[in-house]
Amino acid sequence: MIQCILFVGILLPQSLAHPGFFTSIGQMTDLIHTEKDLVTSLKDYIKAEEDKLEQIKKWAEKLDRLTSTATKDPEGFVGHPVNAFKLMKRLNTEWSELENLVLKDMSDGFISNLTIQRQYFPNDEDQIGAAKALLRLQDTYNLDTDTISKGNLPDPEHQRANGNLKYFEYIMAKEKDANQSTSNDQSDQKTTPKKKGIAVDYLPERQKYEMLCRGEGIKMTPRRQKKLFCRYHDGNRNPKFILAPAKQEDEWDKPRIIRFHDIISDAEIEIVKDLAKPRLRRATISNPITGDLETVHYRISKSAWLSGYENPVVSRINMRIQDLTGLDVSTAEELQVANYGVGGQYEPHFDFARKDEPDAFKELGTGNRIATWLFYMSDVSAGGATVFPEVGASVWPKKGTAVFWYNLFASGEGDYSTRHAACPVLVGNKWVSNKWLHERGQEFRRPCTLSELE
Repeated sequence: MIQCILFVGILLPQSLAHPGFFTSIGQMTDLIHTEKDLVTSLKDYIKAEEDKLEQIKKWAEKLDRLTSTATKDPEGFVGHPVNAFKLMKRLNTEWSELENLVLKDMSDGFISNLTIQRQYFPNDEDQIGAAKALLRLQDTYNLDTDTISKGNLPDPEHQRANGNLKYFEYIMAKEKDANQSTSNDQSDQKTTPKKKGIAVDYLPERQKYEMLCRGEGIKMTPRRQKKLFCRYHDGNRNPKFILAPAKQEDEWDKPRIIRFHDIISDAEIEIVKDLAKPRLRRATISNPITGDLETVHYRISKSAWLSGYENPVVSRINMRIQDLTGLDVSTAEELQVANYGVGGQYEPHFDFARKDEPDAFKELGTGNRIATWLFYMSDVSAGGATVFPEVGASVWPKKGTAVFWYNLFASGEGDYSTRHAACPVLVGNKWVSNKWLHERGQEFRRPCTLSELE
């Protein structure tokens, strides 16, 4: 056993692990099966050691009986020729066999399996990434150290029933009670007028982003809310949707964010995930200076790209997007599938290229990203909202739905109110897929207007 521990200790710094496990919950599930296999192998090793010790124990019991009898009358014992022969045989042969049994290493199978599996273990980058994720979750969701250290995160079932927000009230209850108590103590004392707090609209973007992730922040006025509707949409009399129109819901007015309900089936989702899983790689961003793709701390996920020609389901999904948006998908980017990791997030960013990035999509030759279509392919127990800090919109993941918005005005100018972010996933596994539609091919589908900001 000591040799086994020493060997494992030597193995640790020689990890051949593939980094980035912490950036994809979907791929982390493979580690569960790896560890289960190792536990089974460890149990087999323990059973082999127990069998070995049982054999040694039997040897010891037999020899104890013989030596107990022999030591009572040594001369009389060896005076018997059979006993004398057996004594010679034991010491010359059998004790050597016992020595070999004691020295036999039963850990070979376990160590061999461990060595093979070791190359698929997480490395230091994964451990540090997961630790940073806990700090990120603590900061974003105002979790106290005691709460997160004990793992007292929201119950997923309770979370689903209460709309992804109630757990924040529970987590912050003690702090609120303490503040209320302090407030009551001070209410009996003479107070001076206090300065008005900073309006939410003027808070730094980081604060607005975190508030929206917690379900706080800007609330739409009743007058604006009355202008949001649910409707059936037939894709401008598209034959595919006349008899079975799509269900639309207005999530926000400016920018207009529309949610499509029951727009992708569970079966389609599983096919897309199965196609994407073997190709998932750490998500990157384009360096605005060098143009190189690079990983960054503010985008924690893995992604894969699927072409319409490789599977009929992907092709069908692409055509569904075209039919419902009225935009040509032939110039769109491939379907991007993303799976978020521990505390997975994507901090505030634009989908479209700004004027200081004229070459962002030059190699595609299809112009700027005119619109974004985003499928939610899983429910998320807590966290993981898509938020728009500039306007205060929060869109919560719901499996089988999709949201759509235009990144550019009809004039081609960028709509800066579409700056958005993916909040850290607090509990659960977030899968999404998105389609970025480009300007080319939309000239007659979405004609330019005379106004720059329409």
